[in-house]
This record gives sequence, C-alpha cells and structure tokens, in this order.
Amino acid sequence: MDKLAKALGERIRVQRKACRISQDALALACNIDRSYVGRIERGEVNITVVKLYRIAAELSCDPSYLLPEVSEL
Repeated sequence: MDKLAKALGERIRVQRKACRISQDALALACNIDRSYVGRIERGEVNITVVKLYRIAAELSCDPSYLLPEVSEL
C-alpha cells in the first residue's frame, strides 16, 4: 500500500472518530459509498482533492489538517 494513502486514511479515521461520526454517516454526507470510506481509511485508494475537501468539511476541519506530515511517511 502507498504510505501516503495509508497515512491520510489513518488521519481521516482518527478525525472521524473524534467527531463521533460513523463511516455510514460520513459516506452519506459526502455522497460516496460506505465501503469506499473504509477503503480510504485503510489506504487502499487515492482520493481526489474534491473528496478530500468534502470529507474535511464534514469532519469540521481544514483539508490540510488531514494531510500527513512528511515524518509520517
């Protein structure tokens, strides 16, 4: 798996749980499939910038907050 996608997915998962939002609720709010949210969080897919912004908006954070630091890669 790509390290960047995996690190991004982990940061999304942590923020989603901090917001107490289920994968189902996040997927519905972002208009994406729930199984795709799971794949994002596991780092199995590379998401588009549009999806990153949608997810960040639903998680009440700036998209840059979800991007991993270089040291995480």
